[in-house]
Amino acid sequence: MDYRHLGASGLRVSALGFGAGTFGGKGPLFSAWGNTDVEQARRIVDISLDAGVNLFDTADVYSDGASESILGAAIKGRRERVILSTKTSLRLGEGPNDIGSSRHHLLIAVDNALRRLGIDYIDLLQLHHFDARTPIEETLSALDGLVRAGKVRYLGASNFSGWQLMKSQAIADRRGYPRFIANQAYYSLVGRDYEWELMPLGLDQGIGAVVWSPLGWGRLTGKIRRGHPLPEGSRLHGTAGFAPPVDEARLYRIVDALDIVAEETGKTVPQVALNWLLQRPTVSSVLIGARNEAQLKQNLGAVGWNLDAAQVARLDAASAVTPPYPYYPYWNGQFAERSPAPVPVHPVNQESA
Repeated sequence: MDYRHLGASGLRVSALGFGAGTFGGKGPLFSAWGNTDVEQARRIVDISLDAGVNLFDTADVYSDGASESILGAAIKGRRERVILSTKTSLRLGEGPNDIGSSRHHLLIAVDNALRRLGIDYIDLLQLHHFDARTPIEETLSALDGLVRAGKVRYLGASNFSGWQLMKSQAIADRRGYPRFIANQAYYSLVGRDYEWELMPLGLDQGIGAVVWSPLGWGRLTGKIRRGHPLPEGSRLHGTAGFAPPVDEARLYRIVDALDIVAEETGKTVPQVALNWLLQRPTVSSVLIGARNEAQLKQNLGAVGWNLDAAQVARLDAASAVTPPYPYYPYWNGQFAERSPAPVPVHPVNQESA
């Protein structure tokens, strides 16, 4: 397993992290993702730890808190071996203050997360979404207090736009508050929007990407390809309405390229898709999920090897889209002298175990 600094911090996380969204199975979305119970979760954590995974990610909204509770039970007795990440700010409850990033909500949410997880501190707390109704100063002040109290050690954001993330960093710097070191973002071969604004921002501000849904909401598992309809039992039948949209023709073009590279490398389509992400600039960790041991072990096979330059170029070309204004001039070479393309920042920080 490779270990990488999380952004510009001194915290090292495994290149592959485990996303516990499959734990619990409550509600229409999360029941489609998976319904892993405590006993199954312990086995999944065992396998992950044996493979060198140290980052485990969840959120209070996952299965109405059940994911946190199950993950906490699964890691009991080995807290020192894991980096625990959770998220808050999405609605969890019916009250007017059961949502957002106000001081009121954050203090309650963190205490509830600590109780469910059965721990004394959270390694990485991430705001699950930007709260436009709460002053950023109030949010960052509350987060600063949580860090000072020892309840939280590092901070991150998730699903923020570039200006929201940059404004938060600027206010943190001005007030002397802790900065965000992580950005949990959607990024995959079928969803490369992260590259236009958030990747350059991450390079500039020392914010590491913690990638969610790296297989494009299940579209890059190898089960969906040209001439093969969505198979029965696919979670996409129940969750497509929640998923980022993907053009079908582009999806098939990407899967065609993945098939070629998978044959060349002797790896599976998901392993190739994950390995491509691991070579992208700013990526600190890629979160893999699994509903069973077989899925987990297959995904763990994405590390310990690398695609060569020609294979990366093939996948880049198959998944390429025209960047939106005003980003396209920077990527087609028109202003190359003034705005060089991002370069990888993590290979020099990797450490294998």
